[in-house]
Parts: sequence; C-alpha cells; structure tokens
Amino acid sequence: MKDKLIEIIKEAGELLKEGYFSNKEVNFKAKKDLVTKYDVAVENFLKNRFSKEFPSFTLIAEESDNTDIKFGDSIIIDPIDGTTNFVNQVPHTAISVGVYKNKEPYIGVVYNPILNELYEAKTGCGSFLNGKKIEVSKENDFQKSLISTGFPYTSGSNQNDLNDVIKKIEIILPKCQDIRRLGSAALDLCYVARGTYEGYYEMNLKAWDVSAGILILSEAGGKISNINGEEYKLFDDKYIVATNGYIHKELILNLNAK
Repeated sequence: MKDKLIEIIKEAGELLKEGYFSNKEVNFKAKKDLVTKYDVAVENFLKNRFSKEFPSFTLIAEESDNTDIKFGDSIIIDPIDGTTNFVNQVPHTAISVGVYKNKEPYIGVVYNPILNELYEAKTGCGSFLNGKKIEVSKENDFQKSLISTGFPYTSGSNQNDLNDVIKKIEIILPKCQDIRRLGSAALDLCYVARGTYEGYYEMNLKAWDVSAGILILSEAGGKISNINGEEYKLFDDKYIVATNGYIHKELILNLNAK
C-alpha cells in the first residue's frame, strides 16, 4: 500500500509545484486561514485516486465536509500544509497523508515537492527521508535544544490564544537554544524526526496537520503527547508536544509554567 500511496502523492506534488510557481487567487476561510484552488485541486486528485486504489478506507480531508465520515480505517489528507507559505513562495509547504487502521497510525507520508523531500514511515519499520533512515537528535540539554512552534489562526481573533502563545515563548525562549517558526506542522514534526529540532509544540491543530507527522516522528524514536504529558488524541487535544524524548519532560514543565 505504501508504495502506491507514495506514487499517487508524488503525482499530486506536480499540481502543488504548478501552483507554487504561478499567480494564485486566494480566498479566506477565516481571518488568517487561506485557501486556494490548488488546495482543492490537490485534495480532489488525492481523494479520487485513493478512493479507487483503497476503497476500504474512509477519506478525511481538510477542504471537504467530513461530518458524516467515520474515523476508523481512514486516510487523512492535508492537500497543502503551509498554505500561507505556498501562497507567498516560502518553500516550507507539503502534502501530508496519514493512513490509520482501526484508529491507529499505520502509514505516514509528508512530501515537500519544492525542496524534493519525501518523509515516510510505516508502523514498526522506521522512518525515512528520500529513502535514507532518519532518527531523532540525542541532545538532552534543553539549553542547547532548538525548538519549533507555530502560531494559530485564532491569534488574530482570540485574545486568550494570543496571550498564551506569547507567554509560552517568553518562558521557553531564554531557556533553549532558539525557537523556529516555519509554518507547516507536518514538516515541523518531520524536522524533529530527522534531528534538526529537539522539540516542537503548537495549539489548535487539526488531525490532517499532524496525522502523518506523528507516525514519522514516533518511528524515528521521538515522543508525542498533549500538554499534560498524556497520550495525544488526534481529534481532541488543544496542544501537541513532540520531542526527541530526551527533553520532553522539561518542555512539558516549561509549557505549563505560570
């Protein structure tokens, strides 16, 4: 299944590349939440191909109405993760596809066709970038750790969310090496998986943002939880915390500091 999945995703990547280098008409789902015709085109392409190749799986996708779709044996699709980057030609943008069996992660693929990076993982088989095995960083000193985060779309309309983001940066930034914000949750998780970052956290993400990345990170030896250090629930938790495992406890403590 994984090989066919990757073949289809690479084909969809050609659509993403076409859109990336073209003039784009942009619409807004919310104040800061963009969508383009390419989000829809990539999603429709993937849904059409996946429905034919993998008919036993339900399809859950960002730009679709998922109201009556049951999560179980499912393929979760983010056609363009990092749409703001895509619109502004910042090269950190990707197609993210997570395959779940009985609500458990089975296959994860994150493909950035602009930088030609394809991350993949299958449960129990490790994680790979362009066919080469990847593993998390072994750094255990929080002060030497590079941390990634993201800013929620609600930062423009919800003062509590904005305050929370600022407070956490104020606490964490002096205690770590630095903080990066590249604008793609799927790729942030992959960057932890490949050892570029030691940790990553963000609020208000959707299942399609992280469904593939959490498996890729887990298979690379990393750790994922909610902000309380408990098992991360894909459709329920407000915060995701993802690390190399070595700094997880300290990142959790800092995120909960008053």
